[in-house]
Amino acid sequence: MKSMANLNDYISIVGESNISAIRQVAHHLKGSKVVHVNSTRKGGGVAEILEWLVPMMKELELDVEWAVLEGVPLFFETTKTFHNALQGKRIDVTPTQLKSYEEINKSNAARLKPMLEDADFVFIHDPQPAMLINHCKKKGHWIWRCHIDASNPHRPVWKYLRQIVNRYDASIFSMARYAQPLDHPQFLIAPSIDPLSQKNVDIPSAEISSVLDRFSIDRARPILTQISRFDRFKDPVGVIKAYKLVKRYHSVQLVLAGGTADDDPEGSAVLEEVREAADNDPDIHILQLPPDAHRTINALQRGSDVIIQKSLREGFGLTVTEGLWKSKPVIGGDVGGIKLQVVNFHTGFLVNTPEGAAHWIRYLLEHGQKSIRMGGKGREFVRENYLLIRQIREYLTLMVGLREGMNKLVAV
Repeated sequence: MKSMANLNDYISIVGESNISAIRQVAHHLKGSKVVHVNSTRKGGGVAEILEWLVPMMKELELDVEWAVLEGVPLFFETTKTFHNALQGKRIDVTPTQLKSYEEINKSNAARLKPMLEDADFVFIHDPQPAMLINHCKKKGHWIWRCHIDASNPHRPVWKYLRQIVNRYDASIFSMARYAQPLDHPQFLIAPSIDPLSQKNVDIPSAEISSVLDRFSIDRARPILTQISRFDRFKDPVGVIKAYKLVKRYHSVQLVLAGGTADDDPEGSAVLEEVREAADNDPDIHILQLPPDAHRTINALQRGSDVIIQKSLREGFGLTVTEGLWKSKPVIGGDVGGIKLQVVNFHTGFLVNTPEGAAHWIRYLLEHGQKSIRMGGKGREFVRENYLLIRQIREYLTLMVGLREGMNKLVAV
């Protein structure tokens, strides 16, 4: 895996003192063997974070590997059910699904066991690989990293998963309200973006225009954009409803750009629902992009007037972070990690309905200077809180703490 940037490249963005602090903490972990395990190498926020986190840990002289589960369709259907249940959907897992989940974790454990059992730190991301711990001898510290809004989980599913998660030495959640009663310490680490990645780096205006032209998007008229997987919790149909309300007053265009992840079997069905709701409106651009279309997404966000993320549930919402970093005001669902980023009336607006979204979209379109000021505040808010330098510092600090005995603390 090749890093697109090294730590010194970020000095101009976050300051030399922040880079120096990371190096000082990492010095105490030099040579530590670290393994990250998740369910897919492409698509979704977890994979995007690991794309920069793993190379950066290597640059800091940690011995890091990234492993990905190998599964079958039934396994990923099961873990999608886990995901939806953790986010509050009342949906149960069948015995057949549980059997698939347990068997796939067991077979992956056999494949990954030498790596996992030799590691000083193992980070297991989300429910998909959680049961690996049942099949390995723990040499080092095992940490379960939950990227999901688990604040109000469907209790039967959480009861099953809790028995597994309790075996870990620690858990990480994105927000305090996501944490659940567990028998080990819990830590709060919000996700972040890489400002020098292809998705977030500054790009020429000509390239932005070229991308918009490629998709027949008229730059002369306002552009509303939501970038997300085609997932019901992202509420793309609700975004279309909001667009139609705005369309009565402004000649706007809507871009719904997303793709699929290897571990999400529902994407195709949701995409069809979105196409049906769009009803062949020529000003609704539904773009199914490949997982590596980072620079295209960058251009779409920069070419937009308003970024939307009208999620009904959201673990964090890196697309919000991306939009704010590009100095765009964000209309976001009043849920989960979006509320950490969209400071109401300052970096954007929080909404609960298509009508609310439409109201604030109209406000931004009709108050151009206000929109520009909000965008500027959003960029600085991300610089101060949600860039990768802060996240890796918190990971390293957690690792030092666990090694020095912090795992003996009373769980939150």
